Amino acid sequence: MTSNGETGASNGTPHYDIPKECKAGVVVNEGPNFHVEVQMVPVPEPGPDEVLLKLNTTGICYSDLHFMLNDLSLPPMSHFGVRSPGHEGAGVIVKLGSNVKHLKVGDRAGLKPVWDTCGNCELCWGDQETYCKGAVFTGLAQTGSYQQYVVSPARYTSPIPDGVDDFIAGPIMCSASTIYRSLVESKLQPGEWAVFPGGGGGVGIQGVQLAKAMGLRPIVIDSGTAKKDLCMSLGAEAFVDFKESKDVAAEVVKIADGIGAHGVFVTAPSAYNTAIGLVGDRVGAKVMCIGLPPAGSTTIGTDPSFFAFKNLTVSGTLVGSMKDTARALDYAKRGLLKPIYTVYPIDKLPEAVEKLRKGEIAGRAVVDFNA
Repeated sequence: MTSNGETGASNGTPHYDIPKECKAGVVVNEGPNFHVEVQMVPVPEPGPDEVLLKLNTTGICYSDLHFMLNDLSLPPMSHFGVRSPGHEGAGVIVKLGSNVKHLKVGDRAGLKPVWDTCGNCELCWGDQETYCKGAVFTGLAQTGSYQQYVVSPARYTSPIPDGVDDFIAGPIMCSASTIYRSLVESKLQPGEWAVFPGGGGGVGIQGVQLAKAMGLRPIVIDSGTAKKDLCMSLGAEAFVDFKESKDVAAEVVKIADGIGAHGVFVTAPSAYNTAIGLVGDRVGAKVMCIGLPPAGSTTIGTDPSFFAFKNLTVSGTLVGSMKDTARALDYAKRGLLKPIYTVYPIDKLPEAVEKLRKGEIAGRAVVDFNA
């Protein structure tokens, strides 16, 4: 038997011993004073069109905190009867629903921020399915990846290719595919300057690597020697420490040809107030909104004449589509997306959540269900 619980089978198809209960990170006292406990919960049974995943890892995303804090303009987790957030799961299919034909037991697969969509609208047909009105958000309206055994719609389950281990694949389900989508929609061209406020965090550091792989010139705004060393080693051309710089925007403009950024990718909500200043005098710049602030806490904008004279665009992207996830996984397979994470055993999940809440994690926190 392997650490995944796999046992041999005479027909060559792996067999998994599926328990009746599994460990899960469960939210207690949902809202501003929430905390997470690791509890034993029932293992779900897949429906006819679903698969049962045994997750080996899950990333921890700041969106999980939003769901647990209930500070977005969305119904709370409890409205849907969901107790476990998370949407960055990676593992293996251990059971198939009766109608599932294109997947098999033993296939590696992941759980993404969007659990399912209607599949029958213009958005779903055009690679914008994450904006579908029927989209179901994982970890909010459907049990998320803080639970080891979870069900997933077969048609919307993302396969994980060989050569990408679960510690890398988990965070790609959200952080890398999300920033990939934003980079693509920005339409920046090779050689142009891409600025990442909060670039030393879990989403930003993936963006730095992907931007470099796309031929862009990344500038990171963050603080601390550890984050500087990390970002510079992964492709950033410059690092501006916001705690040490007297004028962050002026320093960024100076680096970016003395003109300003071609694109600003805001993954840290605290940076929205200053994001437009980073474009300087650059005509045709893009400010991409990615990080989600608490509802009603932040706005972004300036004098409409500035938008007109500078041909400035402010745009937003949500999370990556099925295609975006596959593309991001391919970057990892080719060695262009390095794993930047701290591993926590499942019993330390509550500690990891608190560290993320306090901003004490560089890169991504990844939970190992088998440790």
